[in-house]
Amino acid sequence: MIDLRLVRTDYHAVQSALARRGIDLSELEQVAALDERHRHLTTERDAMRHEVKELSQQVGQLKRDGRDGEADEAAAESRKLGEQQKALAAEAEAVADEIHALLLHIPNLPAADAPDGVDETDNPVLRVENFDPDSYGEHQRIPHWEFAVEAGWLDMERAAKLSGSMFAMLRGPGASLARAMVQFGLDRNADRYEEIRPPTLVHSEVMVSTGQLPKFADDAYWLERDDLWAIPTAEVPLTSLASGEILDEADLPMRMMAHTSCYRREAGAAGRDTRGLLRVHEFDKVEILAYATPDQAPAIHAEILERAEAAVADLGLAYRIVDICTGDLGQAHHRSWDVEVYAPGADQWLEVSSVSWYSDYQARRANLRYRPTEGKGTRILHTLNGSALAVPRVWAALVETHRQPNGSVVIPEVLRPYLGRDVL
Repeated sequence: MIDLRLVRTDYHAVQSALARRGIDLSELEQVAALDERHRHLTTERDAMRHEVKELSQQVGQLKRDGRDGEADEAAAESRKLGEQQKALAAEAEAVADEIHALLLHIPNLPAADAPDGVDETDNPVLRVENFDPDSYGEHQRIPHWEFAVEAGWLDMERAAKLSGSMFAMLRGPGASLARAMVQFGLDRNADRYEEIRPPTLVHSEVMVSTGQLPKFADDAYWLERDDLWAIPTAEVPLTSLASGEILDEADLPMRMMAHTSCYRREAGAAGRDTRGLLRVHEFDKVEILAYATPDQAPAIHAEILERAEAAVADLGLAYRIVDICTGDLGQAHHRSWDVEVYAPGADQWLEVSSVSWYSDYQARRANLRYRPTEGKGTRILHTLNGSALAVPRVWAALVETHRQPNGSVVIPEVLRPYLGRDVL
């Protein structure tokens, strides 16, 4: 969440930054008003607490002086003020809870260099690589949900029989290809990122830490009996890994990666293209994530983008880098770039990695702190992440791009050691 102290000390700067997102600022106005009310209540509470303490001391002194009648009057006044002080404390706590609830809904402040815009149509394309629309043959213009199903690599019908619509099942060489992609995604980042296999069911507060809750509750799977949530991305558990701990600046940046299954209801996907693997409820993904100091964060952001971009380049895919404008930034995002691959059969650019810098927004929710090498106290970390390899859409783009006139698919060279073959 955003820093309440910043709202208090530089309200107009916060207001101006959030206005760039094009959002309703009424909740921010409520926070500012409630914060003023909270400070007034706590001042009253503290003053009354001091008065009660002084009266208590007077009661003792009056009793020692034998002035019992005056002592009883002072004790009665102390009790009366004590009840008022408790009421003020309760009201202050209620106002603080209301502020916290509002802050959970207010998005992060966009970076100063994030491009202004209203929605995804305003996202600038920074560059396009390996793309020539005239280079694709007719055999590559067939969508994967047709030829991969016919080949027996993708079985949407039986997946729907088992789990319902928007679930997919890969079979035979199709499943082997997906497994190879996951291992490739892990291996190519193992030089700097520690592999972790976190739980895929997490507590509510873990989902709150990354901004998934409360805003995106309808898009998540909830196990009501245990109050556990199926993760929509490994970002969720990795972000909270050091929650409540204090890290040393010398140990930063702290880099992690994880391969997990991910689960999303895609409640807002009505009317969107849900054919084949373009939009599914369950999918495998390799995520890379880092904790960093504010000074380290820009370089880490660029590093994660470089790794996500290099992965799709190594797979021989056409791709582009999109700069996410202020109106299209996710709630927790401070600055984001998307990596999109081109799928010639679907004739679409598919987002396969959102490379995001969250500043201290998630870390404040998750209580992620570090102790600086110089200076006193602790400071709040910055979090950053991106998909190193998201299987479904990359799989789709890969088999469409590398499909041959005879229906086979040439395996990218970097995946051949994992599959032991050159062709599907």
